[in-house]
Amino acid sequence: MFSTLGPGLITGAADDDPSGIATYSQAGAQFGFGTLWTALFQFPMMAVIQEMCARIGLVTGSGLAGIIRKKYSKNAVYPILGLLLIANTINIGADIGAMSASVGILLPNFPVFSISILFTVLIVCAEIFISYKKYVVLLKYLTLSLLAYVVTTFIIGGDWQQILIASVVPHIEFTPSFAMLFVAIFGTTISPYLFFWQTSEEAEEDVLKNKIKEIGEGKPKIQKKEIKMMRADVVMGMAFSQMIMWFIIVTASGSLHAHGLDTVVTVDEAAKSLEPLVHTFPHSGELAKLIFALGVIGTGLLAIPILAGSSAYALSEQFGWKQGLGKKFRQAKGFYLIIVASTIIGIWINYSSIDPIKALVYAAVINGVIAIPLLVTIMKIGNDKKILGSRTNGKISNIIGWITVLVMG
Repeated sequence: MFSTLGPGLITGAADDDPSGIATYSQAGAQFGFGTLWTALFQFPMMAVIQEMCARIGLVTGSGLAGIIRKKYSKNAVYPILGLLLIANTINIGADIGAMSASVGILLPNFPVFSISILFTVLIVCAEIFISYKKYVVLLKYLTLSLLAYVVTTFIIGGDWQQILIASVVPHIEFTPSFAMLFVAIFGTTISPYLFFWQTSEEAEEDVLKNKIKEIGEGKPKIQKKEIKMMRADVVMGMAFSQMIMWFIIVTASGSLHAHGLDTVVTVDEAAKSLEPLVHTFPHSGELAKLIFALGVIGTGLLAIPILAGSSAYALSEQFGWKQGLGKKFRQAKGFYLIIVASTIIGIWINYSSIDPIKALVYAAVINGVIAIPLLVTIMKIGNDKKILGSRTNGKISNIIGWITVLVMG
């Protein structure tokens, strides 16, 4: 089953990036099990939107930016791409910082700056020099690092009856702090960069299977079986994403919230806080801290290439550049230079005077601004028979899709 999964699983796992982990940890620390129900609530919305993006990419052989450009105009895409690039780069910086801080937990005497440089070089070289077919396998195995949060949850333990009830019964508090975290959870879960990445990766799969020569050139012939496999992949990926979110909130609730620590804002703070709080068995606190930190490093290695890659795919389509992780550097220089530039600027953000926490807030605001017009556009493309032929949205997809637009709005 694992061998049949691809872009959907990778996209879903990448959604739980270090900045997302920080958001979910804060939700658990501040409101205990009060936000657990959002995992189940978001799942159908997330699955439907990502399935639309995957279907658009698979059926057209183009990325999202390319389709929007053809359907509307170049000028309509520029503001969205500019904001996407800024938000993605800020998130890359935050994720590199979180990974470096997590290595600092495992290796306290190792210089943080050297760790940041090492991660940047590793990620950029992997994207440029490893073939797409092998790189996808590497990303798939990195998704397993998220199981670290399943392990920490069982180390900490808790009242499982209370946890299960909180998972299905909505809890809402009419306070500014709850409203802010509610928005943050949706903003970090249903993110614009995932729309672009999912669409382009399905088109990349078309190239890999020799259905088209280039992304955006030609229309592939897609069979019903391929649509079914794509849907299974997306549903599994989004279910995995929401399951990990659920475990992270449970972990933070059972440790941080249970001991009155509700001000944790970074993942390394969350990891460090586990050690003195968890006493399930000898050294369980230290073990929980180390596993939590390892999970951050693994998901960072997965998410940063996807953040940079989604920017590269979107801009390359807008400017008509050769694109794709299946190409060598000399064949798609513009595409790879965007990846390199995004990652390097992300490091700079970490060591500039910019407050990384405030930067993440701004990134969340930017994502919120561009998510609504993008969601509306995806809904319109998903129902356009000129683009998708007989592969347009069904009734359930349309109902859940427009509900998603409403909730996000």
